[in-house]
Amino acid sequence: MSRTRRRAAILGAAATSVVAGVALLPNWSAGAAVVDDPKVDARTKATFQRLADAVFTDRTEALVDGKQDNRGKPLTDGFSGDVKLSSKQNRTEDATLSSLDQRKERLAQLGEKYSKGSTAVTLDATSVKGRKAKVAVTETTTLTYEKVRGDEPKATGFQAHHELTFTADRHGNWQLTGIRDTDEGLAVNQTAKPSVAPMVATVTSTTPSAPKASTSYPGPANAKNFTASGLDYKAMATYAKQYWSSYNPAYPNFNGHGAGGDCTNFVSQALKAGGWKHVPGYVYDYTKWFGNADIQSDSFVGVNEWSWFAQNSKRTTSLANVYQLDVGDVLQVDFDKDGSKDHTMIVTSRSRGVPYVTYHSTNTYSRSVASIIASYPTAAYYAYRT
Repeated sequence: MSRTRRRAAILGAAATSVVAGVALLPNWSAGAAVVDDPKVDARTKATFQRLADAVFTDRTEALVDGKQDNRGKPLTDGFSGDVKLSSKQNRTEDATLSSLDQRKERLAQLGEKYSKGSTAVTLDATSVKGRKAKVAVTETTTLTYEKVRGDEPKATGFQAHHELTFTADRHGNWQLTGIRDTDEGLAVNQTAKPSVAPMVATVTSTTPSAPKASTSYPGPANAKNFTASGLDYKAMATYAKQYWSSYNPAYPNFNGHGAGGDCTNFVSQALKAGGWKHVPGYVYDYTKWFGNADIQSDSFVGVNEWSWFAQNSKRTTSLANVYQLDVGDVLQVDFDKDGSKDHTMIVTSRSRGVPYVTYHSTNTYSRSVASIIASYPTAAYYAYRT
């Protein structure tokens, strides 16, 4: 082929390629209106906050007695246009509300109902990169107990932190495309699988192993003697109620520091307030127990290490059933039943055979053991009398 004919062929092929390439371009880039990377102004941030509030209010309302049939459309259905749920997130929320309806039914079978709920969401921070916005929010929820047994606590509540992802479409409209719990995700209106704590210390043949507790209701009688030990169990409960959301500055705050969070550190503080004495020594020795602002033993802050210390020191005895727990006792959970415990809670009240626990990560007060079990029915439970 001559140089001239080769050049004509190349130009012809190039033209054909250009035409084909145009045909393969997305329609919106061939003429539909496209905006620059959208800006998030104060009005848009306020709408982000309102949509987040609607999401978590819908979840709370799904647990309230009588609301399943009467609540009508979810609040999130009222958002469209500039800011709304993506179709995928909308399906996720539908599934979440259905799961919470089932949880409400399980709670009712255990004699627990909520007469009303209240949720408020505050926007903590917003970061925008291109067409994605990350929005950090704090959810504060209160659920009022319906007087089924007659002497329930007035209410239970929690503070939870979430990160919401918003993605802008080609018109600059924002859609909520994801929700991530940024603390341990142990709130009563959450359905995501909780994080599990990593094993820190080495398990050996001599490491104390606590027996699992039954979750059958009601539990057999096993009344607690509140005077035999010399401990102040009321002081333990008072401490936990005081610092469930406002952390004591005399200790470090481990919330957000990986799986496990601040739960055991918080329970140890409450036990100390009620009379548990330090056993000083090597930080990594589970037979020692101590904690202050500067240094803490693994047994003071670690879920499994606390269990080993508690049993080895004879400061606790194991209970056969979780419904035997009383004020100042401790409940632990192994969510995935792998033998490594993941979460620690302290009992702060009891109502006609049902204990109520308070804990950190997610910061929660007066949540019933029945609610914990209804939320995580397949977990393994460990009950300790202090």
